[in-house]
Amino acid sequence: MSKPVIECAGTVEAGHWGGEDDVVAGAQAVLDVAARYIRTHENQPFPADPVEISLLFTDDGPMAEINGQWRGKGKPTNVLSFPAFPIVPGDTPGPVLGDIVLARATIEREAADLGKPVDHHISHLLVHGFLHLFGYDHIDAEDAREMETLETRILAELGLSDPYGGTDPL
Repeated sequence: MSKPVIECAGTVEAGHWGGEDDVVAGAQAVLDVAARYIRTHENQPFPADPVEISLLFTDDGPMAEINGQWRGKGKPTNVLSFPAFPIVPGDTPGPVLGDIVLARATIEREAADLGKPVDHHISHLLVHGFLHLFGYDHIDAEDAREMETLETRILAELGLSDPYGGTDPL
């Protein structure tokens, strides 16, 4: 077994996430696949020791507060990422990569609207947030296409279908 390149720590703050150890272990498994993929296929360098990612599993109320404080949008969203240090794809991250915050109720509503299992949507959002920590974004169409292609390929490694299903980039 290869040495891990990331190490997740997480807290369940609010929402119906289940047991904290199980939730964090599931997220770790998804993010291990994402890290292995970008390391192998995107030549993303990693430091010798695993980089740390902090995960917060919460619900709409706390997420609305976080979104309001950091983005000026006082409403919940599905996932937020906070890089510890700004990097661009291809830069070697420092020992702490950053934080990913997920809101359970928003994720459940979106999964229902999309007709997909909640755990599949959570996996997608973890990958999405993870890529943001590495400097990927979807502000313009070209960047969105690059990021969405990576997400789709990583999710395929997890046995999950294309979450964008032929839609135009965000």
